Amino acid sequence: MSLSLVMQNLLNALRDALAFGCELRVDQGFPRPMSSYHDSHMTSFFEVLSNRIAIEPLNLFATLIFFLAIIHTFLAPMFSAIAKRLEERAHLRWLSRVSDDGEEESASFWAILFHYLGEIEAVFGVWAIPLMVSVAYQRSWADAEHFLEKTVHFNEAVFVVVVMAIASTQPVIFLAERILAFIAARFGSSPTVWWCVILIVGPILGSVITEPAAMTICAIMLAQHFFRYHPSPVLSYATVAILFCNISVGGVLTNFAAPPVIMVSSAWGWDTRFMFFTFGWKALCSVIASTLAYRWLFRRELQELCLRATVAEDSFGVVHERSVPPFVVLGNLLFLVWTVTHGYSSRLVIIGFLFFLAFVDATRHFQRSVSLRAPLLVGFFLAGLVIHGEFQAWWLEPLISRLGERTLFVSSVALSAFNDNASITYLASLVPTFSDDLKYLVVAGALSGGGLTIIANAPNPAGNALLSRFFDGGISPLRLLIAALVPLMISVIVFIGLR
Repeated sequence: MSLSLVMQNLLNALRDALAFGCELRVDQGFPRPMSSYHDSHMTSFFEVLSNRIAIEPLNLFATLIFFLAIIHTFLAPMFSAIAKRLEERAHLRWLSRVSDDGEEESASFWAILFHYLGEIEAVFGVWAIPLMVSVAYQRSWADAEHFLEKTVHFNEAVFVVVVMAIASTQPVIFLAERILAFIAARFGSSPTVWWCVILIVGPILGSVITEPAAMTICAIMLAQHFFRYHPSPVLSYATVAILFCNISVGGVLTNFAAPPVIMVSSAWGWDTRFMFFTFGWKALCSVIASTLAYRWLFRRELQELCLRATVAEDSFGVVHERSVPPFVVLGNLLFLVWTVTHGYSSRLVIIGFLFFLAFVDATRHFQRSVSLRAPLLVGFFLAGLVIHGEFQAWWLEPLISRLGERTLFVSSVALSAFNDNASITYLASLVPTFSDDLKYLVVAGALSGGGLTIIANAPNPAGNALLSRFFDGGISPLRLLIAALVPLMISVIVFIGLR
């Protein structure tokens, strides 16, 4: 039997499996709107799921791909380790046959492949390929194209790429470091003081400059003022866990900085005043309590860290970034403000970014070249996550709408760990029967769970991209999850206890 015939049989089998028991109709759109299932009379959650799978089997297929992608994120360190071993073997083989004329070393194809499979930022984009191929094959390429162009919105991905690129420029980092240095100087400017100031003040600044920008600045500051002293792996994971958790809750003092809040603020009429008095002051308590709790738990190692730092290495009042003229700092900040205030429109964000690149070129004597590798990887991650997230409404919407107060809060925390917490709040905004108490609980749960994994909150991939080099084999999702349990419990106590 020829290979082409085998492939044709496999494709036919896949088509039959996907089309089993249903008649697909293009006029319903894809993914189907929830109202097209006509299952509002069904009371059982599993009955609803069975009905929706029977009507649209591709729902199940898309969700299976999504969970495979989640499993892949936990296996990413393993792929990185395999890539490293393959690179070492390729290097040894090259050394054994190197010639006198200077043969150049070339990396193994499999080493490069496993390297990309080990990049957490690439996971959801990679798994989006079989997802969209299945949509195009089962329905049509026109449906797949319409889905990517009209249904999916990549505004958040574009926004994060641009805000990361601008926030990581030398003038912005210089200003942020001066502000943090001023505060740290009031308490001695030791590595421990820098650690506390970055993890407390930085996330709170996220309510003004947005969480992605705050994550970028805090990660760079931690690299310069903390990770340079080589803390233990346990303390390193605790630091990243606090950073992710504090960033997740630290941006809720306003209604425009945190992605989970942005998704519901307009639909539910939540303005900045409401956010501050309902969530903001509790978020402040959570950020301070989480940081001080880990400060106490790791007090001995933090003291040893201060003793280990020599006078030459220490950062007492030192600003690492070279001085930048005020007009350059102001220019970069204005472009950052433009991006933040026009984050709803990817076109305006891109236009502003193009002018920003021209400004950087004109002032290149005072700032470094814009680094795009980490922002583009994070954008690729978020774009893939958005594509997968659009296909999960078929089971998330009936699940969220059927939960009581306690189970809703717990489920919101748990689901946020395995899906972008902004997706959870967005789906909640579609439920018309939500009371004010349920709205509070679903958002509080999404905020509390935003630091549990790299995919739980949109800014987390930015922190992972900037700090993973300090971890052998990258940041382990499982160890991060364990380290984030203490800040999670503190957030739960604050948001529920002070409700």
